[in-house]
Order: sequence, then structure tokens, then C-alpha cells
Amino acid sequence: MSQSQTGFTLDFHSDTYRDSFSRINAIVIVGEQEAHDNFIGLTKLLPEHTAALTRLGKMEFRHRKSFEACGRNLAVIPDLRFAEQFFAELHQAFQSAIAHHQTAACLLIQALIIECFAIAAYNTYIPVADDFARRVTESVVADEYEHLNFGEIWLKANFAAVKEELEATNGQVLPIIWRMLNQVELDAKGIGMNKQSLIEEFIVRYGEALSQIGFSTREILRLTSQGLQSA
Repeated sequence: MSQSQTGFTLDFHSDTYRDSFSRINAIVIVGEQEAHDNFIGLTKLLPEHTAALTRLGKMEFRHRKSFEACGRNLAVIPDLRFAEQFFAELHQAFQSAIAHHQTAACLLIQALIIECFAIAAYNTYIPVADDFARRVTESVVADEYEHLNFGEIWLKANFAAVKEELEATNGQVLPIIWRMLNQVELDAKGIGMNKQSLIEEFIVRYGEALSQIGFSTREILRLTSQGLQSA
């Protein structure tokens, strides 16, 4: 058992916990698979970075396997159908960007928004995870910073040329992220995670990434707040 961020004691083997975990575990499994597919897809737009992107993709696939083990450890079957529906809108946004050869949009979605959200979610989960899942998640989150860094470097180098594309993509995708978060708020609470803590950490991480690539403080405040009123 463990103390949750919302003040109640977690029983990792209770039916209530396992029910919420079946969906959250599925989300991270499918999310890591999506990340793998996205990085491999980016090799079409950035062929000169094929080796690096393929390596990042393989890391994400290993993460999927690690999170599958977390489910097995608690004898929980992940609700993969739910997770695939959960990611449908975000998946479509990335695929549209790929189809339109919008490299900057793809990198913002995968290497900044998704990676910053994953880092925030994993850091929020680690203090309330069972011992096995905590060790796995600590290992995974260390890798995610490397994925974030890849996107920051490319976008910073090309910032002036892609700034408008980044702003438009942010306006499209960030509200999707908030809707996704709202959709699983009860399940996140069910495994001990605090929604407000997750939101705050994401905004900090994402703001730091936007600053790193060239946005001003005023621009960052505007970009990170888009759609937030619905979260």
C-alpha cells in the first residue's frame, strides 16, 4: 500500500485500483508505441537523421515492453482498445503533419508536447507507483529527456523559418492534450495522481522547451495557456 497525492491510501491489488490501472497502463503502452511510430515516421522528413531517429524509436519500443511488464506485475490486462481511441485525435494531428511535410509541426507534437507531457505524467506517477512500476518509470523518464533534446536542437536551429508553423500547431494540439487529460482524470486519481500537479509540471517543462528553442516569456505564456481553461 502507498499514500496517494490526493490523501487516501492506495491498495495496488484492489479491484478499484486495478480497474483504473488497466486504462492508465494501456495509455502508456500505446503512447510509447505511438512515439516509436512517430520517430520512425520522421525519418521520411529528416533522412539525414535516420540513425538518430531510429535509435529514439527503438528506445520508445523498449519503454512499451517495460510498461507491459508493469501490468503483468499487478496481473492487470491493459485496455488497449480504450487507449487507441484515447490517442485517435492526437494520432491524426501527427499523421496530417507528416502528410503535409510539416517537419516542425511533427517535432513540436512528438519531441516537445508529447515528451514534456510524458515527463510530467511519469514524474507525477513515480511517488505513488508500486515498487516495480516506480523503478521502471524512473528508468523511462530519464530517456525521455534525450528525446526532448533532439526536438529542441532542430527547432532552435530552424526557429525563424518555422515559428509560425509552431504557433499554429500549438494552437491545434494543446487543446487536444487538455481534453485527453480530462478524459482520464478519474482514472489518474484512482491510481493516486494529482491532476493539478501534472498540469503544473507540464506547463513548466513545456515552457522551458519553448524558451530553449527561441520563444519569449510573453509568447510562452500565451502558447502554454491555449485551451487550458477546459482542463
